[in-house]
Amino acid sequence: MIKILLLLAGVWLIYSLLKKYSRSLEKDEPAPPAQIEEDMVRCVQCGVHLPRSEALLSRDEFFCCEEHRRLRHPD
Repeated sequence: MIKILLLLAGVWLIYSLLKKYSRSLEKDEPAPPAQIEEDMVRCVQCGVHLPRSEALLSRDEFFCCEEHRRLRHPD
């Protein structure tokens, strides 16, 4: 009789652990943020490459910072 109870307890424990493990796999994990491809441009003053959205455009030339733009075009 004790052997049967121990066997049933073991089966129940394994079932519970597997059920918990399967629930953890089903949880929706947040997807990594989508990376948007973007053109890279080169600063005409120092040569560093940076995304077009972060670059400064002046007279059809790209710059990495305002200081480099002023050095090239002192206006």
